[in-house]
Amino acid sequence: MPTLEQIDPNFKVETTIGKDDVTFYDVRNAPFKVYGLIYEDGKFRRLPERVAAATNEGVLALHAKTTGGRVRFKTNSPYVAIHAEMPEIAYASPQSAGAATCGFDLYVRKEGEERYAKTFLPPCDMKTGYESIMDWGTSEIRDVTIYFPRHSEISSFCIGLSETAEVWEPEPYAIEKPIVFYGSSITQGGCSSRAGTIYDNIVSRRLNVDHINLGFSGSAKGETEMAEYIKTLDMSMFVLDYDHNADNAEHLKETHEPFFKIIREAHPDIPILIMSRPVYYLCPGEIERLEVIRATYEHALERGDKNVYFLDGPTLMALAKDEGTVDGCHPTDLGFFSMAQAVCEVLEPVVKAMTK
Repeated sequence: MPTLEQIDPNFKVETTIGKDDVTFYDVRNAPFKVYGLIYEDGKFRRLPERVAAATNEGVLALHAKTTGGRVRFKTNSPYVAIHAEMPEIAYASPQSAGAATCGFDLYVRKEGEERYAKTFLPPCDMKTGYESIMDWGTSEIRDVTIYFPRHSEISSFCIGLSETAEVWEPEPYAIEKPIVFYGSSITQGGCSSRAGTIYDNIVSRRLNVDHINLGFSGSAKGETEMAEYIKTLDMSMFVLDYDHNADNAEHLKETHEPFFKIIREAHPDIPILIMSRPVYYLCPGEIERLEVIRATYEHALERGDKNVYFLDGPTLMALAKDEGTVDGCHPTDLGFFSMAQAVCEVLEPVVKAMTK
């Protein structure tokens, strides 16, 4: 397989990785496979820029943040290095660690499950990207998944392997058509401690299903433009979760069921999971919003929909209760684990039926 610099010498990777035999490969080339992202006009994006621009300014600002993106491959290299070029970097905030906003998480598949191995941590003084390495020291064959960061942009991402190592396509997902998640900053991943602990990523790992993260902090308003885009995606399942970004219960009444109907009309048979905000103890306003969302579910049942599912906030946060957020809104890793547990309990039987 040709390396990046062999394809185009102008892209030769200058590296500080302390390996004399390291060779870098652009992940956009086979046998590497990138999931959850497209590449458009010089950067990775979660959806086309024209769609983001037609939705709202927040979606436009966030659509190239690479949350949910992954690169997967199989190799017998004794180490895996990364070289990331990042035109826009989200540094740590009071609520989020740099490991989540700029870091890459490496998982290795063993005995049928992806297991956490390392976070490629960003240096505090980085300006336009960074390099890092995971050194196993042994040359056994490993199925590798690397999760992209939650709140940064990436223009180029290369994997460094030993020049004597081989690299192959990854094992396919049990279901290659993705689950599409649409929702708020929580769907996007705030405030996980690292990329791999976002609930969407946990669900994807546990169910062995590809996914696309269309979470937009403060900007998922249930617009028709977004629904019209999502309906064009070739997906296996859909999760609808934008309660937190709707301005009020009236906004939900105006947008929630119409959004659902657009997706359902285009995909009459796929499983659709409807969720309210992940809050265990509900205030009166949250109960009002919950009932609006529940009505979308109940109306679907009344129309004979046999593949629609519903999760409320107390169920989503059953394991964490009120200890599952960093600020009363955004889940911690505990909160995301609780959410993933509830979602998997609903979708796991669905996936088993789909893969028989």
